[in-house]
Amino acid sequence: MAQTSRRDPLVLVDTTGLSREDWLAYRRQGIGGSDAAAVLGISPFRTSVDLYYDKLNRPIEDDGGNWVAMEVGTLLEDLVARIFAKKTGLTVYQRKSMFQHPDHPWMLADLDYLVELPDGSTAILECKTTNYNARDKWEYNGHPIVPVYYEVQGRHYMAVMDLNRVYFCCLYGNNEDEVIIRHIDRDMDYESELIFLEEDFWQNNVQAQVEPIYIENNGELILESLRRLMGPSIKDAPPVALTQPQSARVFRYLELKEEKGRLEAEAKRLKAEMDRMKALIVAYMGSSCTAVYEDASGSYTVTFNPSYKESIVKDSLLRLKESHPDIYTEYVSVSESRRFSIKYAASDAA
Repeated sequence: MAQTSRRDPLVLVDTTGLSREDWLAYRRQGIGGSDAAAVLGISPFRTSVDLYYDKLNRPIEDDGGNWVAMEVGTLLEDLVARIFAKKTGLTVYQRKSMFQHPDHPWMLADLDYLVELPDGSTAILECKTTNYNARDKWEYNGHPIVPVYYEVQGRHYMAVMDLNRVYFCCLYGNNEDEVIIRHIDRDMDYESELIFLEEDFWQNNVQAQVEPIYIENNGELILESLRRLMGPSIKDAPPVALTQPQSARVFRYLELKEEKGRLEAEAKRLKAEMDRMKALIVAYMGSSCTAVYEDASGSYTVTFNPSYKESIVKDSLLRLKESHPDIYTEYVSVSESRRFSIKYAASDAA
């Protein structure tokens, strides 16, 4: 992965001591790495329309609902970088600058960290944070991946910096073992297509001041963007006459609604049949919690295991407060529920 004849990016501004307002003003001079996914319509955070108005310094008002997560991510960057260095043994360092692509000056990069590799080359490190339940976004069918909206960011940075690798370190817990480390290498075909799409957005939307159309598949994200863009609805406004393309969307919506209704009805029918099969199996099991069926291909283990929950009924709780505030066990009632499952294990001969 050694790199030869690397060209250096331009430095737009030294970000040391730069105020938030000034930093945003410089970012509006081009497209940054975190903007790339929005340009492509694959960002889970904002639409290309949101990005367009931000670049024109007319940002759509945000209610700040995600500000805590964003602030936590920024505050933990240094910690995530230290964990990465400890886990990998690689040296990480910062260059506090906003960089420009020398051939495409509207392509900007403000990196978290750089990484010194054993062969003398340099890589990029992006520090991420997420919650425990979202860590599965870094896997697909059991294989390690980088979420596509972060991958685009990394490929944008490789293009600007003329570097061949980006590392991602994502902290999802509160100890150093609850991290995900991934890397991607440069793909020049992907990069060329990305530059083409970003340039089209910059020239034909931002510079031409032509609002882009919504290209996102995430309807909720579009609706949230529209809510911020349009403000409160006007209840007494006259009806809008739909054009032919819009009427096609009306009919498609109705088709989808009808299909959804059929699928939901089928799902209810299937669940009812599953519940019936479950009940008949449990009836055959009697009081046992386990049953086994074996054939030439393997074995099926059926379990119907109990779980217990302690609770205090309301009347007992009132008596407890009145007569025994320090004792409650005599008022505790235990309820039982059971979980049904079937597991298949292939035989060694199958």
